[in-house]
Amino acid sequence: MQRIRLRYTKRGRLRFTSHRDFQRAFERALRRAEVPMAYSAGFTPHPRVSYANAAPTGTGSEAEYLEIALAGSRDPDKLRELLDESMPAGLDIIDAVEARTSGLADRLTASVWELRLEGVEPAEAARAVTAFLAAETVEVQRRTKNGMRTFDTRGAVVSLEALPAPLDRPLDQACAILRLVVRHLTPAVRPDDVLSGLRAVADLAPPVPAAVTRLAQGLFDEESGTVTDPLAPDREAVTAAPPTAAVPADAKAPEGPAA
Repeated sequence: MQRIRLRYTKRGRLRFTSHRDFQRAFERALRRAEVPMAYSAGFTPHPRVSYANAAPTGTGSEAEYLEIALAGSRDPDKLRELLDESMPAGLDIIDAVEARTSGLADRLTASVWELRLEGVEPAEAARAVTAFLAAETVEVQRRTKNGMRTFDTRGAVVSLEALPAPLDRPLDQACAILRLVVRHLTPAVRPDDVLSGLRAVADLAPPVPAAVTRLAQGLFDEESGTVTDPLAPDREAVTAAPPTAAVPADAKAPEGPAA
């Protein structure tokens, strides 16, 4: 059984698709592309697909991951092309690698997010970021399936910065960009939780909902302060694997010593 790990996106209007919507679209793409899937056992077999840390509905993403198990061997690049052609535009399959290591989900420990705040001046956003980072704790509330829960957002935030105003904005319209790196803790701290924290400590309240996009997710490197590519270990394992020696069709077995 071969395992393939895929990176996909949620762009444009497709950011509003739920995780279940994506699952249905992806399983249809598997059938269209005639992928030889491995199936689970039991009375209702399902394609063996493992999803890892999907982004919340309504947020865009350039870095979503899943793993599929195949009943036959396929070239990852060709498989990626076939699946991408079978998916709706905006749900794009952009990377594929054969799984040579374990624990993909364990390597998704942090995310990089971009928050676009229309109607907010960059200087106002920078002041709010400074207040947030200066606080020891920033508690917010969120309703969960178990009721209202209070938790600290500050402890999960590795870095938060206000970037210069984007070049594509109209000159007469304010717009601020925030770059956020957050650890995946329990409970999970989402970008909207950080926005609630900014409102709590600095009264930052964008007039319209923020446009949120996940730019990357993977292991957080403490030395460099960056989030690393979770598929890199699989690529390195493929490169390090010794090539299989080709045996000519007309090759003969070596003769044993003469009696």
